[in-house]
Amino acid sequence: MKNIYSILILTLLIVSCGGEKKKNSVENILATENLEKIRTKRTELVDEQKVIHDKITVLDEAISKLDTVKKVPLITTFTAKHEVFKHVLEIQGNVTTKNLIVIYPEYNGILTKVYVKEGQKVTKGQLLAKIDDGGLSQQVAQLQIQVDLAKTTFERQERLWKQKIGSEIQYLQAKSNYDAQTQAVNQLQQQLGKTNVKAPFTGTIDDVITEQGSVVAAGQSQLIRIINLDDMYIETDVPEAYIANVVKGKDVTAEFPILGKTIETTIRQAGDFINPSNRTFKIEVAIPNKDKTIKPNLTAKLKINDYTNEEALLIPQSIISENAEGEQYVYVVNDKNANKEGVAKKIIIKTGRTQGDVIEVLEGIENDAELIKEGARSVKDGQTVKVINY
Repeated sequence: MKNIYSILILTLLIVSCGGEKKKNSVENILATENLEKIRTKRTELVDEQKVIHDKITVLDEAISKLDTVKKVPLITTFTAKHEVFKHVLEIQGNVTTKNLIVIYPEYNGILTKVYVKEGQKVTKGQLLAKIDDGGLSQQVAQLQIQVDLAKTTFERQERLWKQKIGSEIQYLQAKSNYDAQTQAVNQLQQQLGKTNVKAPFTGTIDDVITEQGSVVAAGQSQLIRIINLDDMYIETDVPEAYIANVVKGKDVTAEFPILGKTIETTIRQAGDFINPSNRTFKIEVAIPNKDKTIKPNLTAKLKINDYTNEEALLIPQSIISENAEGEQYVYVVNDKNANKEGVAKKIIIKTGRTQGDVIEVLEGIENDAELIKEGARSVKDGQTVKVINY
């Protein structure tokens, strides 16, 4: 019975305390709308806040004494090493060939015969088509008869002249007549030869443009397109700023996006003329085409090795900052101890060419220098830092 009374009394005390706290809560005080009680409660809370703030300050001081690296920035570094730097100029060009032409007739008339079709292989000098000569061949035959007669007369007169028979004037007239007749036949034969359309080089018939039976005009009507895919090259315009470095023999990587093909080649020709309208010069890049997959007018992406440094120091562009004077600088780590703590030092640098996200350093840092990478933009000159390379 005594124990039951003790438990009952303890329970009443706990309920009483809880009730007292609930009674003194901010909500209940506000509900009373009693200004004096509200002010009193606020004063109590301000005093409690000051006590907590003082305790936090004491804890911060203790942490500051025990945690010696709390204010030391954490950074990552890398070591600059000499390496080969091949800078490339990226530019676009078009595939072309000098062995791609459209054949035009040299004679007016009807295209009486076409001897080839698309895709056919032809050799240089092969007869491709025939134009009606309009009776020119008959004129040649008639003149040839006169030539034969003039030749016979001249030969007889020449024999007589050698035998001292006949006059010199007769001999000279016979010779002159024979020469004139021969020249007349040669001229007509040249004209007659223009009625034969022949292949100017060995290649493939790409297109028969004018059909058999059509009337064609010399120098105006397109007859046949012929192409040879053996001697292909890429032609492009290069800005004049690269004229000293983009020269014959430079290495080139040519990419053909449509074909999914990449080839290694060289510049075979670099122009000496600067186009005044766009300040560029032309180059030709040879391309092997044994499988005949590369066609004229294909677009190619060229990467031209215009500059090479065998002992370059390359760093990420992201770690470079610039001061008010426009000078570029980076941070290196000096005096690093066993705990990987060191001192950040600002170094003014001079940079060269860029390639992707790296840049060449020409002056300022030496081989094996340890540069700050992550955290490079947040440290200060002379600040102690801790290296935490992963």
